Amino acid sequence: MQLAQELRDTIIRTVSANGGHLAPSLGVVELTLALLSVFDPRHDRLVWDVGHQAYAWKLLTGRAAQFGTLRRLGGLSGFPRREESEYDHFGVGHSSTSISAALGMAMARDLSPDPVVRASHVLAVIGDGALTAGMAFEGLNQAGAMGRRLIVVLNDNEMSISRNVGALSLFLSRNMERGWARRLRREVKDWLRSIPGIGEEMAEYAHRTHRSLKTAFTPGMLFEAFRFNYIGPVNGHDIEELEKHLRMAASIDDQPVLLHVLTKKGRGYLHAEADPARFHGLGRFDLQSGEPLPGKPSAGPAWTDVFGRTLCELAERDRRVVAITAAMAAGTGTAGIRQRFPERFVDVGICEQHAITFAAGLATQGLRPFVALYSTFAQRAYDQIEHDVCLQNFPVTLCLDRAGLVGEDGSTHHGVFDIAFLRHIPNMTLVAPRNGAELERILHMALNWNGPLSIRYPRGKGPAVVLSEEGVSPQPHALAEGDVLYGSAQGGDVLLLAVGSMVQPALEAAEALGQEGIQVTVFDPWWIKPLPEKQLLDLASRFPLLVTVEEGVLAGGFGSAVEEVLDAHDVLQGRRLRRIGIPDSFVEHGAQDELRHLSGLDAEGIARVIRDLHSMPAPGQSTETPSLHAGD
Repeated sequence: MQLAQELRDTIIRTVSANGGHLAPSLGVVELTLALLSVFDPRHDRLVWDVGHQAYAWKLLTGRAAQFGTLRRLGGLSGFPRREESEYDHFGVGHSSTSISAALGMAMARDLSPDPVVRASHVLAVIGDGALTAGMAFEGLNQAGAMGRRLIVVLNDNEMSISRNVGALSLFLSRNMERGWARRLRREVKDWLRSIPGIGEEMAEYAHRTHRSLKTAFTPGMLFEAFRFNYIGPVNGHDIEELEKHLRMAASIDDQPVLLHVLTKKGRGYLHAEADPARFHGLGRFDLQSGEPLPGKPSAGPAWTDVFGRTLCELAERDRRVVAITAAMAAGTGTAGIRQRFPERFVDVGICEQHAITFAAGLATQGLRPFVALYSTFAQRAYDQIEHDVCLQNFPVTLCLDRAGLVGEDGSTHHGVFDIAFLRHIPNMTLVAPRNGAELERILHMALNWNGPLSIRYPRGKGPAVVLSEEGVSPQPHALAEGDVLYGSAQGGDVLLLAVGSMVQPALEAAEALGQEGIQVTVFDPWWIKPLPEKQLLDLASRFPLLVTVEEGVLAGGFGSAVEEVLDAHDVLQGRRLRRIGIPDSFVEHGAQDELRHLSGLDAEGIARVIRDLHSMPAPGQSTETPSLHAGD
């Protein structure tokens, strides 16, 4: 179909220039066309699960002219957003929310006094990967119990980001509509029809038997148990078939319906079809070769690579090490341990809550679980971290990748809340290494840590650093001590306290200010919780101006922790404290460097704040917090 090809060409061309989620969106082009053919988005409501497959939806719902701005600062979001379009009926970015949200919309529709509204349809489009999460089943369970008119479209491409795992994935793949089964069934029916006299009747009997078996021994059995009317599987690249079955689903008004659609992730772009995992979400790439285009040069190693390499070394020397991830083996750097030590690697699927409690169970038996998650997804397991790990003080290590501003994925994916939501939990220790060598150091220390430990590190590459030789363990860092990295510990104009990814720009800012005659001492506490309290109090007493900087939210973050300690010991009397970080607002999408600059989280922004404060008359005390950008 020409329109489908034009949509694919536009998506491929735009993602090659801007980066984005390519394979998921290519796989649902025909499904999107069929949905818009059968349903009216001005009246009907449709919720895309996660939403990284909604590029064709954006193009077809009035945003084609702006599509070239996709994921760029000030441009279209890479995910559905209610603020962006009236046709984005629910904002998404994390998985497995669609059925619950759609069910809420369906109930609201049924309660409406408007007959036009009551006649409308509500749909959720969810992938088989997202269906592995517990929340999706909670939604199915409630929808079946309520019996409201609702259509769930299951987009089955046998993948989430990586190849799907778990019993549900095996169950979905074990159906009678796969290619070999369909071919065999056609051949048997043709043979039966060739029998004189009784052939047609026998073929019809075989057809009815097949339909019965499909419900009893295929995914239909599962969804029928949830009191859904199961339809499918349907070829997700045949628009006529899709439209016919969508109309069939729309005609059923006495129970919820699940339409099972089979699609191919990456369809229409050979490189993405051959390697859908790599083309799930990626940066800029060459259209012809499919190879990534070179990014901004950096002298340092990628944080994720350092983590993956170190974890493999730990597993090599200590059989207690077990790596756990939630459908993100490549993204979290655990693919190496999966290959080398498959018996000690577990991908739980998109089930962060289960991952944490599963790790706690491992810890009860003396193992050392390392749970690798993106920071933004770890917040989905807050209760399990508090109740199942910290309350029982188990030695579970949380390895939080993408901590801080992640860039073009935007507000749903920025990992800026983990310090604030973990810092207040008893027994939890927090560390944010400033470079790859320090990440190695804390990972080695984690082997013998006696309680919960959270290690946060950002997306991308870190500062240039010399890593340990393979087989050589770095020396552990002193407990309850930080590092003075620049300036004098005896005093000066400013004490600049920086953690994690903000240490390098803090050093650059200090050096620039030094050339202006402003004496700045840079201190990395190393330990965010507990802070090196004795050292911190001694240092703070020697400086009139104190500045903290973190790539996380100010509310309850690292700066708040410093302020609490200083205030409790009356060290703030006669001194000024300014905290630099993410203010109380969600940060939009854009390039990582752009967002850090706008938030004042680069050397220029840090220097500007210190320069302005240094030129001000010293009040008795100030604990001001920026109102818009961290440097304002």
